Amino acid sequence: MIRQPRLAALAAAVLLTPAVAGCGINAIPTKEEAAKARWADVQSQYQRRADLIPNLVATVQGAAIQERATLTQVIEARARATGVTVTPETLDDPAAFQRYQAAQGELSQALSRLLMITENYPTLQSNQNFIALQSQLEGTENRIAVARRDYNEAVRDYNTSLRTFPTTIWANTIHGGSEPMQLFSATEAAQTAPNVNFDGLGPAQSGPPAGSSSAAPGSAPPAAPAPAPAQ
Repeated sequence: MIRQPRLAALAAAVLLTPAVAGCGINAIPTKEEAAKARWADVQSQYQRRADLIPNLVATVQGAAIQERATLTQVIEARARATGVTVTPETLDDPAAFQRYQAAQGELSQALSRLLMITENYPTLQSNQNFIALQSQLEGTENRIAVARRDYNEAVRDYNTSLRTFPTTIWANTIHGGSEPMQLFSATEAAQTAPNVNFDGLGPAQSGPPAGSSSAAPGSAPPAAPAPAPAQ
């Protein structure tokens, strides 16, 4: 048989639970998890872009583009971008977040310059593989923009809950370890469009450099041997 004091305490707990929940005690972890989910969407789109780049580079190489330096920049920028990670647990680390954002921004700039340069190569523009990859990359950039916008909105909502009443009460008590998350912002490099100069572009090479047995990145494929003269 339940004693009267215990029954009264149980009844009080049942009555207070909705009131406490209504005061936002669960709002902070709920909004934090929502922001982490949006962060996963951002990373998914960045990964999709990274997966497409090797195929793009291979296609451009096969079309004998002379801009070896640009191709190298794309490859190196991709390596740096995939080498910098920010986990949901470190979204409140400004330094780590800035490194991640800078690496991804550098890759965006390298890709933009490469795609602009390829407009000077009609043969490449008629390559169906290149057209498909270019379309997928452009679509991915749009998805990245949407994912980052949604992430920023979720973070704004979460960060606001840490500073406004009544959730600020729980932020300073029960959820005292909660820290503001970092927002994506436009990088300095993103404020300026890539500068492309076609003046230095020469005609495609007819074959690899002397002594080379295979085509170097960005060079034309080896020329076929001339047919033997008729006897």
